[in-house]
Amino acid sequence: MANRHLQRSIAMQSLFEWDFRGQEDDSIEAIVTHNCAEFAPGADNFTFVNALVSGTVDKLGDVDPLITKCAPEWPLDQIAIVDRNILRLGTYELLFGNYEETPPKVAINEAIELAKTYGGDSSARFVNGVLGTIYREMGEPMKDDDAQKAKDRRDTTKEEVSGGAKK
Repeated sequence: MANRHLQRSIAMQSLFEWDFRGQEDDSIEAIVTHNCAEFAPGADNFTFVNALVSGTVDKLGDVDPLITKCAPEWPLDQIAIVDRNILRLGTYELLFGNYEETPPKVAINEAIELAKTYGGDSSARFVNGVLGTIYREMGEPMKDDDAQKAKDRRDTTKEEVSGGAKK
C-alpha cells in the first residue's frame, strides 16, 4: 500500500472508531485490522497505519494536553470526534514523526485534507489553526528548509561553474 494519504485516512478512521467505542486499548488492533481490510483490500503492508495508530495512542498523554493548550476555547471532549482524532494524528506526526519522511508542513497539510474529507464545514480551518499554533509553539522546525536547500543548490552550482574555486 504505497499511498500514504490512504494510510493516514485508515489511521484516522481507526482512531475515530477506537475513541467512539470508549478508548479500550485491547480493541485498537482489531479495529486497525478490520479497517485495513475494509478500506485497502488486497494490500498487505500496513506498517505505516500501525505506526501512526499505535504511536498516537501511546503518546496520547503528550498529544491531548498540547491540543487543549493550543485550542483553549475548545475542551477536548467538546471537539467533534472526527476533528479530535485528526488533531491527535496531526499532532503526533508533528511531535514524534520522522521529518525526513514527513516534514511538518506535509503533516499539517495532510491533516487539513483529512478534515476537508471527513469533517464539517469549518473543520479544515479549525485543524489548520490548532496545528499551526502547535507548529509555532515547537519553534517552526524545518520552516526554512526549502529555502536552505535552494540556497545550497545555488552555492553548489556556483562552485561547479567556477571550477570549485571559492571567491
